[in-house]
Amino acid sequence: MSLSTVLPEKKADGEPFAAEISLQNKSETNGRQKRIAVLIPCFNEELTVAEVVDSFKSILLEADIYVYDNNSEDKTVEKAKESGAIVRYERRQGKGFVVQRMFREIEADVYIMIDGDSTYPPAEVWKLINPILQQEADMVVGSRLMSESASDFKKLNRFGNNIFLWTINYIFQVRLTDILSGYRAFNRNFVKNIPLFGGGFEIETELTIKALTRNYQIVEIPIDLVARPEGSNSKINIVRDGFLILNMILSLFRDYKPLTFFGAIGIFLMFCGLPFGGIVIYEFLETGLVLRLPSAVLAVGLELAGMLSLTIGLVLHTIVRRSMEMEYQLRVIFDEIERKENSRE
Repeated sequence: MSLSTVLPEKKADGEPFAAEISLQNKSETNGRQKRIAVLIPCFNEELTVAEVVDSFKSILLEADIYVYDNNSEDKTVEKAKESGAIVRYERRQGKGFVVQRMFREIEADVYIMIDGDSTYPPAEVWKLINPILQQEADMVVGSRLMSESASDFKKLNRFGNNIFLWTINYIFQVRLTDILSGYRAFNRNFVKNIPLFGGGFEIETELTIKALTRNYQIVEIPIDLVARPEGSNSKINIVRDGFLILNMILSLFRDYKPLTFFGAIGIFLMFCGLPFGGIVIYEFLETGLVLRLPSAVLAVGLELAGMLSLTIGLVLHTIVRRSMEMEYQLRVIFDEIERKENSRE
């Protein structure tokens, strides 16, 4: 797995990326023209959505630009249409639901997802696209927190990001730098095969963890986050969305690493039972009597609960492992079918 890969903005001789050349000249994949889609989820972004759309129209001339409105109460839809974007709708409130619909409805070879608040730099899109086109990554993340980045971050937001980041890096033994970035690029295989269920701002966390557990290749590219323009307000509720993100991390930890999750609980319970059981056993050896019956019952209960938790972890680990093997085989079959269809075209 490739992590935190940094790509130069231009070649040493000043020529643009090969990806930039290929896009401008309508490069082909297996004999057919590449399709690039820019996906912009929006909720009340009338001040900035047109700027984001116009920037991508000037950079990615052949791309289809989609704005998915999520029940905006301002003129987001009108501004998006005026700027030439394809406007679609998601009525279920929440960014996660918007991403689910975008991934399900849009057909492309390369997908760019970016927020409509004009805090991410569209000019950096070449850095995100290049690893996808060169088949070096399945998902490219515009990292706001790499050492090369100069991002305008509030201290509280940075603190929360670091907590979630440390948790995921520790649990999944990786070295990611930004799990909550809304600026990402994906290939078709990733978009059409990743199962998403989160409905809110925890969607970026779900994308990252499921990419890790399915061994998709992740590349991080440094970008600079800028502050929202005056009059534009963030939709994130720090307490509510922070709880949702943490809940998503723990839920996916339980689902994809059940042996570690339930094993840790089991070992903890068994260790808690040792002092109570040790006292009872010591007194029994000294007197031949069980003088602390409640302690004996508690010790037995804790030990049994710990052993049961370990057993559950082992069983679920086997199920998850077999499920992932089956999913891999299905992915190989579907990829082969798609390759054959593309070769016919």
